[in-house]
Amino acid sequence: MPDSSPTALDRLGIVVIGRNEGERFCACLASLPPAIPVVYVDSGSTDSSVENAQRAGVHVVHLSAESGFTAARARNIGWRALRAQYPDLEFIQFMDGDCSLDPNWLGHAMAEIAQDDQLAVVFGRRRERYPDRSIYNAQCDREWDVPLGDVHACGGDALIRVAALVQVGGYNDLLIAGEEPDMCLRMRAHGWVIRRILPEMTLHDAAIYSFGAWWKRAKRAGHAYAEHVYIHRGSADPDWVRALASTVVWGVLLPGLFVLGVGLGLFLHPYWAFLSLAAGSVFTLQFFRLTRQGKAKGLTPRTARLEATLLLVGKLAQSTGTHLFLMKNISKSRSTIMEYK
Repeated sequence: MPDSSPTALDRLGIVVIGRNEGERFCACLASLPPAIPVVYVDSGSTDSSVENAQRAGVHVVHLSAESGFTAARARNIGWRALRAQYPDLEFIQFMDGDCSLDPNWLGHAMAEIAQDDQLAVVFGRRRERYPDRSIYNAQCDREWDVPLGDVHACGGDALIRVAALVQVGGYNDLLIAGEEPDMCLRMRAHGWVIRRILPEMTLHDAAIYSFGAWWKRAKRAGHAYAEHVYIHRGSADPDWVRALASTVVWGVLLPGLFVLGVGLGLFLHPYWAFLSLAAGSVFTLQFFRLTRQGKAKGLTPRTARLEATLLLVGKLAQSTGTHLFLMKNISKSRSTIMEYK
């Protein structure tokens, strides 16, 4: 059984960040255990989030809009405010305001991290609350199910050792997405370990019910891949290097060859159309490969086809985010937060 005794949990605090999460945030507040200090960092909400947090007895910190809203800034301000109030805390559970905490998670997480002094971050299974309400929510649910064991990075919900957090200076304030892999990369460079364990951790409510919202989320991911690889160069997380390379191949090069083949075939000579045919054939083969992978994972044939389509179309969306980062970098302007809800 996990150690959830007061002697373990009295070393723990919780940081929640949010912006206009509505009823999702109410569910989040209701899931937080009593007697554990909580800081809620609000990023300019116009709903009743601040009032709801105050009614729940949670300490509220307002994130200034002057430097721009980012999850990284919110988390940094949150954990520093928490430590200012409780300087002896050794562990902090970070949560997004659209998530609810599993009642048994903190005991499991504290038991795991207490056994390994090199363990900086431990996280469990994050699930979607309503995966059956849209194909986009279901895709998120599968995305959260990362491999067990020592991994390269965590997501937004995670239990983190304060000593590791302080050593690397927390999250990178300037990143509009991908701040967790960036921080985990810097932690691993100091010898810290990031670990996914089996127990349930949080219920997340993506609430993605339109193609436009899903596209914005994928676009943000493409921006994050490009920024991470640009910042870290040769030491970048290999998973994110592969993700960026995949975005370039499937979202830029092959679509570019297809369009080029059509244009040259129309205006120069028909044989140039073979470029389009070749690119289209590669896409078709990839579609069937992804569909087979989906079926092997237990998806129905229809869902597997939808998943394969989203994965391919998602590369186009990601390429727009990569292009946005490139243009912002060239112009030396600052990227702003990309919200999909």
